[in-house]
Amino acid sequence: MSKLDQYDYDLPRDLIAQHPLSHRADARLLVVDRSSNSLLHNYIRDLPEIIEPNDCLVVNDTRVVPARLVGKRTKTGGRWEGLFLEADAGGIWRVLGKTRGKLTAGETITLVDAEGNDDTRIRLAAKHSDGTWIARPEPPEDTWALLNRVGRVPLPPYIRKGEMVASDRERYQTVYADKPGAVAAPTAGFHFTKRLLDRLEEQGVTVARLTLHVGLGTFRPIAADSLAEHEMHSEWGTVDRQCVEQIAACRQKGGRVIGVGTTSIRLLETAAAGGRLEPFTGHTDLFIRPPFEFRAIDAMLTNFHLPRTTLLVLVRTFGGDELMRRAYEEAIREEYRFYSYGDAMLIL
Repeated sequence: MSKLDQYDYDLPRDLIAQHPLSHRADARLLVVDRSSNSLLHNYIRDLPEIIEPNDCLVVNDTRVVPARLVGKRTKTGGRWEGLFLEADAGGIWRVLGKTRGKLTAGETITLVDAEGNDDTRIRLAAKHSDGTWIARPEPPEDTWALLNRVGRVPLPPYIRKGEMVASDRERYQTVYADKPGAVAAPTAGFHFTKRLLDRLEEQGVTVARLTLHVGLGTFRPIAADSLAEHEMHSEWGTVDRQCVEQIAACRQKGGRVIGVGTTSIRLLETAAAGGRLEPFTGHTDLFIRPPFEFRAIDAMLTNFHLPRTTLLVLVRTFGGDELMRRAYEEAIREEYRFYSYGDAMLIL
């Protein structure tokens, strides 16, 4: 399973979810049991009957920022579109942008709010070799306050060609989102409601939190023919001591550690790379591919992923190639909803 072509599949376009369900927990859930090699159809709302009292769910509490930017070149009035990627403590931004013509260091972009009104400006300082720009808002302003005013939800292009509607501000976000910094969502967490989480905790399930700020590279298809040649993107995350201790307590009681989403799993496995789970803060560029040995998790809740992506490679590495192929074929045959706003699978 080292060649990219082995991670391709055909998906009818009408199975790509364009809107979330009206109720998060009504999403369908394909339960994949590796021990019995079986597939079972359920719903997310059935999780309290599937997850056992001593189990531990590990969720990613990153908060998606309204990172999609629309504006115009102040000098020429030419349309500009961009994506905020990150900001440092001094308020210096890193952005991607596209426009007609060639941008030059020193020029400014006038950002436009959701109503189409001119707002603040950002000044482009320098361009990196990867195509991103260093920029600074003028006048200086708190990054999150500015983005909340002028930014749009950074939907992936397969959802309405990236065009948000008002409800996406709430729905392209988990109910436990807390720490701003992601430019894409940890979508497996979309299915949880506060009521469902309360029910799980009341029956003895632990909900542990970590933070991985999901970056632009998460959904990018792999370009290299061989997985070994793929250059993995890097994302910042932190696993604190409380999370480590909650997971250790779960294991002591004989419970299962269930990673919610590929982002949680990548960060947990990074923190466990030394052989045991330890607190971790920093960037991870871990690419989970065969024959990776999982040390941190026992089960996984995840959405259905795009072909030829690192996300699909991770899921197939954990679930087993033949069983995961069967699961995807079954989900397509049963018309599950795919990708970010779609349904989920639980791999036990």
